[in-house]
Amino acid sequence: MIKMTLRRLLSLEKNFAGKKIAVIGDMMLDSYYWGGVKRISPEAPVPVVEVENEFNRFGGAANVALNIAKLGGIPYPVGVIGYDNDGSIFSSLLEEEKINSAGLITDDKRPTTAKTRVIAQNQHVLRIDKESKEYIDEGTEKKLFNYFESIASEIDGIILQDYNKGVLTPTLIKKIISLARKKDILITVDPKFNNFFEYKNVTVFKPNRKEASDVLGLKIKSSEDIKHAGKKLLGKLHAEYILLTLGEEGIAVFEKDKEEKRMPTKAIKVADVSGAGDTVISTLTMSLAAGANILESCYLANYAAGIVCGEVGIVPIEKSKLFSTVAEVL
Repeated sequence: MIKMTLRRLLSLEKNFAGKKIAVIGDMMLDSYYWGGVKRISPEAPVPVVEVENEFNRFGGAANVALNIAKLGGIPYPVGVIGYDNDGSIFSSLLEEEKINSAGLITDDKRPTTAKTRVIAQNQHVLRIDKESKEYIDEGTEKKLFNYFESIASEIDGIILQDYNKGVLTPTLIKKIISLARKKDILITVDPKFNNFFEYKNVTVFKPNRKEASDVLGLKIKSSEDIKHAGKKLLGKLHAEYILLTLGEEGIAVFEKDKEEKRMPTKAIKVADVSGAGDTVISTLTMSLAAGANILESCYLANYAAGIVCGEVGIVPIEKSKLFSTVAEVL
């Protein structure tokens, strides 16, 4: 469906360098405890996990920001963390990765959104979530928008990364999109159920099959279902493009008054689909900011997702790995 020359690929790779992308949304910390089980607790009929390793990684919108950095861009994360130990760990990870923290507001009334996973003998035993799903207050919302407004003239693109943890309020969404349109800034959206139809008039709106199905109240199974859902979303959201991700079936791209385009998945082996959506939105946005058209951007994003699905756990996509993999098949 798309032909890309090596020369064009190398040109886009060069253009990725230094692209400034604001990532606005729900910042998260993913914590892991790995170990083994040799006995059952005498206190309750539960396994005792003897921890052998523990580590922390970015999750949510923070993982998108990390993906931008690994792709050669400059991320500007905009969101909220808590005044707690998880917030301190999150801040230290930002320092390690040399990611700008000026757009992060510390709110002592909210916890840092954190997901702690306990894994024993390669089995996921338990997950502990710390979060608030309440919308941020007006004062915090104003601080976030003021920061975004201060950087709007220097950025090349915006990603709105919504996990329904309360950072992206309907008011904030409208104000960000309005300013982005005034300044003609590329804006892409990775939505969740809440706020789904607040994201009107953006460049690219990228739901997955389940999200679109839940919101539209449709079973999206056949090719005809996919086409119907895509056109319905275009009509409701007035986005320039709707990008519907379909898991093992790849990606469907919709544009007003044009035929639907489909791209099969590029995953050769699937070890873990965690973080694949973050990889798609990051690569797509960087590609568009670098001057790629929507089909070229989807092509690169599809390859990026295929690469990370072959890895265990949430890992960012490296620019060199992406472009060398694509170059091999040209």
